[in-house]
Amino acid sequence: MSKDNTPTTAKDETPAKRNAKEITTDVLRAIEQLQGNGELRLPDGYSAENALKSAQLFLADMVVSGKSVFEACTPASIANSLLKMVVQGLSVAKNQCYFIPYGNQLGYQRSYNGSVALAKRVAGVTKVVPVIIYEGDDFEFGIDLETGIRKVTKHETEFANIDNGKIKGAYAVVHYADGSKTTEIMTISEIEQSWQQGATKGNSPAHKNFRQEMAKKTVINRACKEPIATSDDAHLYFNEDKAPTVAEQVKHEIDTHANAETIGFEDVTEESAEKLEPKEETTGGIDFPETV
Repeated sequence: MSKDNTPTTAKDETPAKRNAKEITTDVLRAIEQLQGNGELRLPDGYSAENALKSAQLFLADMVVSGKSVFEACTPASIANSLLKMVVQGLSVAKNQCYFIPYGNQLGYQRSYNGSVALAKRVAGVTKVVPVIIYEGDDFEFGIDLETGIRKVTKHETEFANIDNGKIKGAYAVVHYADGSKTTEIMTISEIEQSWQQGATKGNSPAHKNFRQEMAKKTVINRACKEPIATSDDAHLYFNEDKAPTVAEQVKHEIDTHANAETIGFEDVTEESAEKLEPKEETTGGIDFPETV
């Protein structure tokens, strides 16, 4: 509705707002079609519509070179990123993923929260426990010669050892529902090399001020990588093969409906978005994207 209480039409909306509604509506339509054809199975209790509405609100506040992301980035790249989020059953409102603009392309990246959520859902993981190794710690690990699985055999530390500038490495113990465990161990050099792959090259305020928390997130992502990749859950492989094609279909839908009023997605406001999905607390620091 406009300020004088008259209905708002598609012609009254800004190009960015029209693009946002058109893209999210057409992505939802594509998702529903794939579900109807049996090509996509979403997790129980996951609402694609709610996740897309949350993402629409999140992206509405993102500006690229003075323009809304819906104007600056191509519809196909936006659709592709939204599809990846939905296919993995994640939500930006729960800090489970990020949308990162690169020029006129919108990229998608799963956060460490998203990696843990996905590993729990598809790989029988019950919890992932990260631990920092500091200078002065008595740390030992061994390797099972039959399985090749690493196991921490000793880790003793002292309160005086805890120093953000004296991190030697980190490890994450992955617990499975069958009682088994695996351990991922990374040196600080490996962790910093991983940070170099990210957009900030490890120089963000979070990396500088909360090194221990960022190190934990990096080793968590690495620990979850294998169980997710080796999962036999079919929906995990959808986005690699199908998303680009569907994104182009969505772009065609948007071009076709460019002058028509979009139906399906109501206007998203701060108040309505708060009711969509509960936010998940993060473990200290600031949640910045990183590449593993």
